[in-house]
Amino acid sequence: MRILTGIDLPYGSPGGSVELLRDLYLEPGPLVPADTFMLAPADGTAVRTDSRLSLLSVDGKALSGAAFRAYVDTLSTAIATTFGDTGYDVLHLQHLTFGATPALARAFPRAATIALVHGTDLLFAAEHQTQARVLRETAASADAVVVPTTAMADRLRRIAPVTTERIVHIPWGVPDHLLEQPPARSGGRPDALRVLYAGRLTAEKATAGLLSAVAGLDGIELGVAAPPHEYAKLSERTDLSHIHYLGWLSRERLWHEFGRHDLLIAPSLKLEAFGLVTIEAQACGLPVAYQPVPGLAEVLGESALPVDFADLTGLAARLEELHRTRTLLDDLTAAGRVNSRRFPLSRTARELTELSSEVAR
Repeated sequence: MRILTGIDLPYGSPGGSVELLRDLYLEPGPLVPADTFMLAPADGTAVRTDSRLSLLSVDGKALSGAAFRAYVDTLSTAIATTFGDTGYDVLHLQHLTFGATPALARAFPRAATIALVHGTDLLFAAEHQTQARVLRETAASADAVVVPTTAMADRLRRIAPVTTERIVHIPWGVPDHLLEQPPARSGGRPDALRVLYAGRLTAEKATAGLLSAVAGLDGIELGVAAPPHEYAKLSERTDLSHIHYLGWLSRERLWHEFGRHDLLIAPSLKLEAFGLVTIEAQACGLPVAYQPVPGLAEVLGESALPVDFADLTGLAARLEELHRTRTLLDDLTAAGRVNSRRFPLSRTARELTELSSEVAR
């Protein structure tokens, strides 16, 4: 079975969809064999990539209107030029929106299609009329639409009429070797609660005010692992000098950083398609406190601590309680490890491969 997939983001870009692409299609196996592409770095930097990954040099990326249509035309031509000699059975569309999705469908119109839903799809569809149109068209034409949580299926149906039989629930997954052999944890510090935020610093994920407020609490040490340009932009508006900035870490370095902290906070304000970083943290024995938004609430449930991050007074009280009562952290650690084992990446790959065989018939 021949599969083609890709994301129109420059190689090395942050984000959950990029991590999923790498986990499933590029390394360490791959778990789902496929021809794969991303965009070449915009600055022309030469990079060494996996032999299964092609980097396309395409300019003019846009989100709306005529500029988006022109960009899709250019990207579709680049895809056809790079992969056109191969007949593909299935296209894995890594988003319902953005340029790679319509470009792939245009380059290989006869291939079956599986579309994977990410939270950014629904957010961008709500903010950009062109992306809303792409989402609706993709949802209507795909042979199957994969959702990592039922919450995403519910949100999707609000903006695109997708028949129930074409929606398939396949949770994202944690690499099996992380579940089997997580990094060792360091001992806690009685004088401080070491809190970690790891992820993008977009308006939907975490605000400067929230991070500053958490870092300003007595007995709290806040570390932030985030893309440098996003952290720099945030620091232009807010004094973040009392935050320990860790940089944008590789997956393996982040896993080890989990072992050096006492609590991961996941203060997403709107929704999360899955919240993979929270499950990885649990696999490493790091307790999680989270905003119970759609997606996260379904995946984490009672294995993590639900918190209203908009209520700074209540948040301070909960963090003080965690600092004072370490047995609660121990209980969350145990519950988190059990929860993380529900989501092995091998299951994600197996179910996605089985679905690909079904739609290719």
